[in-house]
Amino acid sequence: MTEVATSPTSDQLLVIIDPVARRTDGESVRIAKDVLSAGAAAKVCLPDGPEEFARALARRGSRRPVVIGDDRALVRTVALLHRQRELAGSVLSVVPVGPSLGLMAALGVPGSAVSAARTVLEGVERRLDLLVDDSDGVVLGALRIPPVPLDEDTPSARAPWLRTCQSLVRTLVAARPARVPSVSAPGPARLRIEVDGSTLVDLDQPVEAVSVAPDGSGAAEIEVRPLSVGAEATPLRAEGRTVTVSGADFRYRSDAGVSGPVRTRTWRVREGAWGLTLPGR
Repeated sequence: MTEVATSPTSDQLLVIIDPVARRTDGESVRIAKDVLSAGAAAKVCLPDGPEEFARALARRGSRRPVVIGDDRALVRTVALLHRQRELAGSVLSVVPVGPSLGLMAALGVPGSAVSAARTVLEGVERRLDLLVDDSDGVVLGALRIPPVPLDEDTPSARAPWLRTCQSLVRTLVAARPARVPSVSAPGPARLRIEVDGSTLVDLDQPVEAVSVAPDGSGAAEIEVRPLSVGAEATPLRAEGRTVTVSGADFRYRSDAGVSGPVRTRTWRVREGAWGLTLPGR
């Protein structure tokens, strides 16, 4: 891991540049680093992988952490601070660079390297809700069951997922040219969905999709789309602080990744659990 120190002003930053960002868009990384170093005392860290990334974050001292990277780097940072039980006392700043940026856009982070870097220096802290599951995993945005197919995803996230799939297929073809596994679209599931202890949907009602997301007021919004036969079924909606999903093995997509399979998972809302620097209103 390489570290470079600069010290133009009294504001202390720890700028961690994710290796994926360096590989995908070195010019945006350079621009963001120059803006940050010109406006604050910044220690710039260039970790080579997740372990060095975690060590750099753990050794930040009193410096404010700034991550230059994509959604996965942001989620990794929040998860690390959560596991260290240091999330409540931390304020994160991010500059979006990399292949997967849909989550940051949804959170309100500016899309350009210059605007995002200026927001790091001039923005305000917003306390945001967090979903924490029973395995101590975190969800910053929304989770969906089953994972959303590419053609239902947002345009900004669709391209990175397509590139990821294409890369995976190329790897599989190179490794085993005689067999390339096919990936079938997820079908209806039989799940029991409980909100604050009350059953919203039981196993006798097949569902096409489930989504859970913090609503910004200390609760989660839950939407369930029952399997429709003929006319489209009316979605079921609820709000609550605790959501439990159980049933047959299922996978779910949260933020920038897919998890599972699991047979049961419980998510709880942590109100104002983490802080993010965003543009002032």
